[in-house]
Amino acid sequence: MSIDVLLQLRDSLLETLYMVAAAWLIGGAIGVPLGVFLATSGKGELFAAPRLNALLNLVVNATGSTPFIILVVALIPVTRFIVGTSIGTSAAIVPLTVAGAPFIARTVEAAIREVDHGLIEASAAMGATPGQIVRKVLLPEALSGITLGLTLIAVTLIAYSAMVGAVGGGGLGDLGIRYGYQRFRVDVMALVIVVLIALVQGVQMAGASIARRVNKRLRPPSSAATHK
Repeated sequence: MSIDVLLQLRDSLLETLYMVAAAWLIGGAIGVPLGVFLATSGKGELFAAPRLNALLNLVVNATGSTPFIILVVALIPVTRFIVGTSIGTSAAIVPLTVAGAPFIARTVEAAIREVDHGLIEASAAMGATPGQIVRKVLLPEALSGITLGLTLIAVTLIAYSAMVGAVGGGGLGDLGIRYGYQRFRVDVMALVIVVLIALVQGVQMAGASIARRVNKRLRPPSSAATHK
């Protein structure tokens, strides 16, 4: 395999990391607060707003259920407005973010809803405000589940970034198509697949490790508590 292909592989890997990291961070900045609100804004909940909750649920469901490749094409005018072009690595971040944010929101919502409702009631009985309950009870208790969910979203975005290479988005998907498929280079396609698998495994292992560390239920008792 030539040095030129290896250099292209390096550049494509960096492009993929750039796309995924940017979309994951921006999608998280949108999806995490949205997920918290969806989990706490139903009827009788901390920030009760049933109508707004229903509307946001509809938007999240519609966006999350749209096939990614269709979403990429549908967002071309929006991408051009934001980035100035619909082709390239930076342009690919827009559809990746729009695709990732709803899944992040659902992940956060599901993790928060799994928190024992008795903790919420106990905190409210002690005079905690809804904001304090979210910051000091719900998010810490749901942190492990949120971490695992965000890890899954990162893996999904890696897969999406490979797909967006088919429409000029750059990254490893673009390399596999242009240098592998179109030039009948099986070795290049195989190398791209191996790098993608390694990248996914690395992200999953890191996410699982972090989730174990922040999981309160798996923390060993302190020495002081053990001696009591």
